[in-house]
Amino acid sequence: MFQDIADAKWFQNFIVLVILAAGVLVGIQTYETTSPTVRALIPTLDVVDEIILWIFVVEIAIKMAAQKGQPWRYFQDSWNIFDFVIVAVCFLPLDVEYAAVLRLLRLLRVLRLVHALPKLQILVGALLKAIPSMAYVSILLFLLFYVYACAAVFIFGNNDPVHFRNLPIAMLSLFRVVTGEDWTDVMYIAMEGCASYGYTQEMMVQTVGGEVWRCADYSNGMPVFAALFFVSFMLLGAMIILNLFIGVIMGGMEEADLELAREEAAEQEARGGPTREQRTAELLDELDRIRKELTMLTRRPSS
Repeated sequence: MFQDIADAKWFQNFIVLVILAAGVLVGIQTYETTSPTVRALIPTLDVVDEIILWIFVVEIAIKMAAQKGQPWRYFQDSWNIFDFVIVAVCFLPLDVEYAAVLRLLRLLRVLRLVHALPKLQILVGALLKAIPSMAYVSILLFLLFYVYACAAVFIFGNNDPVHFRNLPIAMLSLFRVVTGEDWTDVMYIAMEGCASYGYTQEMMVQTVGGEVWRCADYSNGMPVFAALFFVSFMLLGAMIILNLFIGVIMGGMEEADLELAREEAAEQEARGGPTREQRTAELLDELDRIRKELTMLTRRPSS
């Protein structure tokens, strides 16, 4: 009975609605300090929050009872462990002064949608599978940033200390460039010089590295080289390497989708459904029947 309830579509949809309600409830509570109406509803919202929490507890109990007398099998699924931890942290004995922390922990219940919605589960599984490959792409991207940032400090540091006065600031500026956030402004300062573009009167004189920096003394525009520098960085960083992340994630999604299909097939076989070999044999028989019908149609004389 418990297994039928846990597998029922209505039960899964009900849990999804409860998770959404928990997310909406947390969103309403963010208006507690600004809305008198919400402050007046806080006692009611706390009651609803407790009801939602105990619904999640009942859900876990039903899924444990559905394990045919072996409730520890519930924890063999990593997603079940994820759900259990999120519900368990809401029972931590926190004092009133830690109410904000408790609300943040309850906010994590919205993440249960990842488990409740199979498509989201596939996406998260794809991201997890893609982490090793993404690490190598990240190393390649870091090397690109490092080389270009060092070159930018040496070449553009005196002309534009706001963006390239040292290596960390230069890497942060290049991150801005690769995301496309007004990257042309950074390029135009390097092309035309700080005295001609980008710097206001208040920025013309600054203290850089303990020394007084005057834009008039260091303004040095490099129209051709600066354009080549930033355009090449955009081509390599934004249009090539960042797209490698997309390719890696898509490959991970295909692997996660195949793995989910295998798990569903194994569950169907465990429940007494047709095995993979039986399904393959049925498909081959169906293909053979279609082939024979096509052969008879092609041999039939036209009228």
